[in-house]
Amino acid sequence: MGQRDQRIGDILVEWGIISQEQLDEALKVSKGAGKRLGEALIDLDYASDDDIAKVLASQFDMEYIDLDQPNPIPHENLPLLPQDLIKKYLVLPLEQTDNRLKILIHDPMDLELLDNLRFRLNCEIDTALAGRSKIKAFVDSMFNETKASIDDAISSMSVDRSAASMDMSVDRGKSMDAAAGSDEESSAGQSPVVRLVNKILSEGIEGDASDIHIEPFADRVRLRYRIDGVCHEMQNIPKRMQKAVIARLKIMAGVKVQEKRVPQDGRIKVKVSGSTYDLRFSTCPCYYGESIVMRILRPESARIGLENLGFEEDTHQQILDLIRRPNGVFLVTGPTGSGKTTTLYSCLDVLNRPDKKIITAEDPVEYNFPGINQCQVKEHVGLTFNRILRAMLRHDPNIVLVGEVRDQEVGEVAIEAALTGHLVFTTLHTNDAPSAITRMINMGLKPFLVASAIQGVLAQRLVRRLCPECKAPDPSPDPYELRLCGMTKKDLEGGTIYKPVGCPTCGHTGYKGRRGIHELMLMNHELRQLAFQQATVSRLREAAFNSGMRNLLADGQRKILKGITTPYEVSKIAQVEGVVGEDEEEEGAEATEEPVAVE
Repeated sequence: MGQRDQRIGDILVEWGIISQEQLDEALKVSKGAGKRLGEALIDLDYASDDDIAKVLASQFDMEYIDLDQPNPIPHENLPLLPQDLIKKYLVLPLEQTDNRLKILIHDPMDLELLDNLRFRLNCEIDTALAGRSKIKAFVDSMFNETKASIDDAISSMSVDRSAASMDMSVDRGKSMDAAAGSDEESSAGQSPVVRLVNKILSEGIEGDASDIHIEPFADRVRLRYRIDGVCHEMQNIPKRMQKAVIARLKIMAGVKVQEKRVPQDGRIKVKVSGSTYDLRFSTCPCYYGESIVMRILRPESARIGLENLGFEEDTHQQILDLIRRPNGVFLVTGPTGSGKTTTLYSCLDVLNRPDKKIITAEDPVEYNFPGINQCQVKEHVGLTFNRILRAMLRHDPNIVLVGEVRDQEVGEVAIEAALTGHLVFTTLHTNDAPSAITRMINMGLKPFLVASAIQGVLAQRLVRRLCPECKAPDPSPDPYELRLCGMTKKDLEGGTIYKPVGCPTCGHTGYKGRRGIHELMLMNHELRQLAFQQATVSRLREAAFNSGMRNLLADGQRKILKGITTPYEVSKIAQVEGVVGEDEEEEGAEATEEPVAVE
């Protein structure tokens, strides 16, 4: 018998997978974010989706299938389900008896899926359960999607070059329609270049890439996907296909195909696995041709939730208190790709209520949010950040978001908005939180305005998260990496450092997803006085430490000891100054034994 009378959380506690405290926290997150309890537990890294699947199987009295076992699904049974259904719904065929087909699913409560399958297959469905990540890994390995499918598209171009050249004469409206429905339509009738480009885009999206890079060289065109912040090189596109592929992408992005001398920006909309994605398209003229980068904008990433960004509990509460103030400037700093936009949108998502009016000025508008007035900067018609900001203040907003403080004029209007009763969110490119104060003053902003308007500065970076399925304790972590992170043997007492191993779930990289490393500086009387006196960054940093600020390195140390990431990942974004190399004298190594990071 199943355990339908028991709640999933109680079963997990009974089985010893989670503690009662973890369950209580997950219930709060689930209620606040409108998620299922299982999703909240997975996001908090308290349970894997495989753990959830086992509990659901027990609760619904269903069979659980372990896909890690040898030959869990005989290959002769795979044709029982069409490939498009397997990939789209992440289901696998187990066996067929008379007019009943037994399939492997990951969500027993998805009744719509079962109805669709019954209608499509015209038979009765029996089900078994497995974790979603394991099913996806099995499907990916079964079809070897990323490499094989693009190779097939390239091979088909070799067979039919004439079709590729004909495709360039297709009118723009038809090209856009073909792209928008690429995964839903049969590839029959499409020219090879269309199939190749559609495969490049769909494989990048389905492979969880954040960017797609197409880079021409003397004898080849390199294709790379950036996944979890790291570029992975795929197979090369033959040099002879360069012009056709670039022209096709330009048509889809709505930019001038003939213009090759100057950079161009555009936007591509594609539909993959039933979901629509926007791609931010950019070209740059290089020596061997135009280089193309496409940033994949995933709607769900902007609504990940403030509690799921990797904040420590005290930092999370401080940010909630900060963004609920009636006025002032909240700055988020960091390099490109450090998650600043996601953090700001997560803050706005908390504040987006009917009684608040929110206006944003962005370049470009990356994600569309219902209930928020979003303005796109258009420099070519004179619609600048400054002009939008001044217009905003006449529209009676409560909250204003400025994509970036780029110069003195924008900074002055943002501070003026903060001092006249508005809450202003914006970003700045600095290496740490204290540097933001001196950077704004160096822009030409008056020190007393900066000191009085800024309420807090958040510096952040992203590090890769260890795959929860395969990470393992590291009995002998690299001493040099530990020194770079300011960690000593004393810090490791009672804690465990984990290392990446690699499994099908994480693509054998050992990492799955990313987490934020944060440094939050809250302004107080002493820091305002130093800002007014135009103090140096070192004095501001010292005062911030004395006020309880935890820097990037210290936050990274906590995440290492919690098993979220590794010393190698943290050392890439923050290091102790003056650490000697591995081949230096022993005395130099001992000199770094005392950690520099401030807890």
